[in-house]
Amino acid sequence: MSTPYPHLLAPLDLGFTTLPNRVLMGSMHTGLEDGRKHFPAMAEFFAERARGGVGLMVTGGFAPNIAGWTKPFAGTLATHSAAKRHKLVTNAVHTEGGKIALQILHTGRYGYHPFCVAPSRIQSPISPFTPRELSARGIERQINAFVRCATLAREAGYDGVEVMGSEGYFINQFLVTHTNHRTDEWGGSYENRMRLPVEIIRRTREAVGRDFIIIYRLSMIDLIPNGSSWDEAVQLAKAVAQAGATIINTGIGWHEARIPTIATSVPRSAFTWVTQKMRRELTESGFGIPLVTSNRINMPEVAEQVLADGCADMVSMARPLLADPDFVNKAGAGRRDDINTCIACNQACLDHVFKAQFASCLVNPRACRETELKWQRTPGKKRVAVVGAGPAGLAASTTLAERGHEVHLFDAADRIGGQFNMAKRIPGKEEFHETLRYFERRLAQTGVNLHLSKRVSAQELKAGRYDEVVLATGVTPRQPSIPGADGPNVLSYIDVLLHGKPVGQRVAIVGAGGIGFDVAEYLVTAEGQSPTMNLEEWMHEWGVADPAVVRGGVARPKPAPPARQITLLQRKAGKPGKTLGKTTGWIHRAALQMKQVEMVGGVNYERITPQGLFVTYGDKRADGQLIECDTIVLCAGQEPLRELLEPLKAAGVKTHVIGGAHEAAELDAKRAIDQGTRLAAVI
Repeated sequence: MSTPYPHLLAPLDLGFTTLPNRVLMGSMHTGLEDGRKHFPAMAEFFAERARGGVGLMVTGGFAPNIAGWTKPFAGTLATHSAAKRHKLVTNAVHTEGGKIALQILHTGRYGYHPFCVAPSRIQSPISPFTPRELSARGIERQINAFVRCATLAREAGYDGVEVMGSEGYFINQFLVTHTNHRTDEWGGSYENRMRLPVEIIRRTREAVGRDFIIIYRLSMIDLIPNGSSWDEAVQLAKAVAQAGATIINTGIGWHEARIPTIATSVPRSAFTWVTQKMRRELTESGFGIPLVTSNRINMPEVAEQVLADGCADMVSMARPLLADPDFVNKAGAGRRDDINTCIACNQACLDHVFKAQFASCLVNPRACRETELKWQRTPGKKRVAVVGAGPAGLAASTTLAERGHEVHLFDAADRIGGQFNMAKRIPGKEEFHETLRYFERRLAQTGVNLHLSKRVSAQELKAGRYDEVVLATGVTPRQPSIPGADGPNVLSYIDVLLHGKPVGQRVAIVGAGGIGFDVAEYLVTAEGQSPTMNLEEWMHEWGVADPAVVRGGVARPKPAPPARQITLLQRKAGKPGKTLGKTTGWIHRAALQMKQVEMVGGVNYERITPQGLFVTYGDKRADGQLIECDTIVLCAGQEPLRELLEPLKAAGVKTHVIGGAHEAAELDAKRAIDQGTRLAAVI
């Protein structure tokens, strides 16, 4: 059968085994790794993706010993009894015809615990614990732990292991002088510093035999000052290939790097050129080892182009397979538009993990909840009305219809999406277009009766004889009581983002929550100039350089000048942006700082005049100041919009409230989609 993705779906012969396609499900910690009671959930998580057609999957990281823990009592594979527990996972995957490798992750100085170790006693900026410097004997013990972990993985039924040698973890810490100040045989020259990964791969290959996959995750661009040079990265790639690696995977950036690598604002396939550069080096030197490229590859046409261009032999996708476990099968069946696309928001995956919660997915709340959040067609068909076609209403209506209910979805707007129609206009959030495309397909496929441009009343809902009504009516902007807020120079964020009303060159934004930051990013970017859509411009913006030219691949950022002069204000004292996502908030703050946005906390909004916004500071309302501006944009929060609730209750209609109508805490699409899905699963 012909396919629009011949490169992506082509088998890959590894000599002793063949992968059915070129999709690697990259490693991503989910939290399921950290407790034996979660192994049934982890088994179903991977089994569902094996059914979805993934060529090879890699687990979240398992430490080879206590010193390598990510945190106290994190997932560890160091005993035969632990290996026995893993058979639940490997058997589930093999039953579905899939292949799976275990990632061996030693965090080194990144470990969030007092037992962490490193080549030198240098504290990481992302952990409060100072590592113990290893002796030469201690280094040998760590190598032996890697080898033991790999042999136990084989015993547990895994098809291979991935040795995590990038992202600034333990192995990476030996490679650069930034973290390795040793003067013995494990430090000094690069030949000495690279001994650790080479010895790990060589001894592991000797221990596991020739018919076992060994992936080495190599940092091809560190994105930190004094990181590895390009020649060093190439030298290491050749050495680990000679030592016995089956596949080399691409690692991008250290965790402490101040350049975004996987967030929505990063252009698609932004780093595939690095893997292509390495592949060319290895091919010209006679090394035939397959290379995997990574980061922001979220649709099959993107992956196909990357492979067709010769950037790599495989593509790694982790979060896209959280978003849609059937990604590969849908691509193979020519159903590209049916894919639930990863929008790289990090809100339910990485943000959860860094808060010690189980990962999930904003657009797919079933991710990592496969044994908990499941549904089937209902034997008793109901007639259900859903009011509001934003994220909550879309999730609820499509899930209800999939279960066999008759669903009528109403919205006063002329298109679906609700607040997503504003989010998709923010530079760096263009991926929201994909979510809306997905829901449009789901509405059609599940047979939802869609009524747009229809502001339905409580009386009409009662007359419609619905068994149940779901209110997903969203929010309305809160109107702050500032004298002059009704002036002609005042706009709401809806005026700006949805209706495109003209905005002056000097702007004061009232409210520095997520919406305030979004509006600021929208207004400082010239129309049609989002760097997300232009890789070269994005690299200049953040200072990403060719590692063959600049060691570590990091240079001075050269952002484009701001389109407007922005002042971003909040009532709370302290630094604006504290409520933003744990793993992405710093990106938004840095982006606005590069655009010279002034961020001010602890202000009182006294009055708005034709000349601008007059504010004072602190509880004493001191130091009055006029912020001269042409336009004031109000982003001062939201109120739930649930005017239909009481009339429906009074009429005796069974009514549910979800999303922003239930709680107007910022614009929380993650909560909205989760609530809509969970409610629909039980009606």
